[in-house]
Amino acid sequence: MSTFTSLVRKESLQIVRDRRTMLITILMPLMLLLLFGFAISTEVNNIKIVASVSRHTPATRQLLEKLRVNSYFSFEGLAAPGEIDRLLRTGKADAAIVIDTAADGSERHQIIVDASNPTTGRTAAAYITGVIRGADANSSVIIRTLYNPQMKSAYNFVPGIMGMIFILICAIMTSVSIVREKETGTMNLLLVSPVSPRTIIFGKLTPYFIVSCIILAIMLSIAYTVLGLPVSASVWSVTGVTLLYIVLSLAIGLLVSTLASTQVNALIMSAMVFMMPVILLSGMIFPIENMPAPLRYISAIIPARWYIEAMRKLMIQQLPIDYVAREITILAAMTAAILTVAIKKFNTR
Repeated sequence: MSTFTSLVRKESLQIVRDRRTMLITILMPLMLLLLFGFAISTEVNNIKIVASVSRHTPATRQLLEKLRVNSYFSFEGLAAPGEIDRLLRTGKADAAIVIDTAADGSERHQIIVDASNPTTGRTAAAYITGVIRGADANSSVIIRTLYNPQMKSAYNFVPGIMGMIFILICAIMTSVSIVREKETGTMNLLLVSPVSPRTIIFGKLTPYFIVSCIILAIMLSIAYTVLGLPVSASVWSVTGVTLLYIVLSLAIGLLVSTLASTQVNALIMSAMVFMMPVILLSGMIFPIENMPAPLRYISAIIPARWYIEAMRKLMIQQLPIDYVAREITILAAMTAAILTVAIKKFNTR
């Protein structure tokens, strides 16, 4: 048997015996193919739309019927003009169309869209305009964009980047750091010392918490100065929710460190469990509404999804913290559950 053949046989046996490598080699391409095929879409579907009509006519009824049957829209019904802003702020509508019928029967249309996500806002306005033009080519259309009138993509990406950065710093780096201690044997020396395991845990996590706080201050400074995000009292709400998310990310890193035996395993687990889902399924880039129902359910267990949704409401829409009570509750519950399991498993190990 030649040297080349021997090397090929040896490497093949190692791959077959390493179940983790086999799992990554087989499942990763399949997972990426399915996620990129179903989750990534440049179309915007299920746009929640409401309508306000000053006077019903056969033409307005025909237009509303076209909106109802259009597969790109989810028609939420009629609304009073004074209710439109509340519906957009609470997320019960993504866009609104105001139809004003003059005495001579002519119609004027105003499209109001939530542009906190520029892609959704721009596409929704284009879709609605197309429906109106199809019904009456001579109709007057006015488009009004809220929360992000310049349609700056940076407004949309800042919350998503923050959600990904803190997962990277807190979860991945923390898990690798603790596993490195286990590999070198210093963790065993710490555990047999008089210091309690909880002291060791929080002693290891505190530096990453401080680093994350510094990064948060830098990112907020850039967001509110260089990128021009509007500054308001919501800065303190943004800080509070982000600190909760940082603690959650640290808890995830601690949990990974109890499951991984080597730094390589920790990195692989982190890449599979955190990086790809955060990029594809958190709503950071691609709207969750576009995804099939199974992927939407999976996205519900990704912490970054709820953090990014909260940040868009606080940073872009400038809403008070009451409007993100659901997201805060979910993040707090995840933090408590993961931290409890992580500490319990760490104490057992």
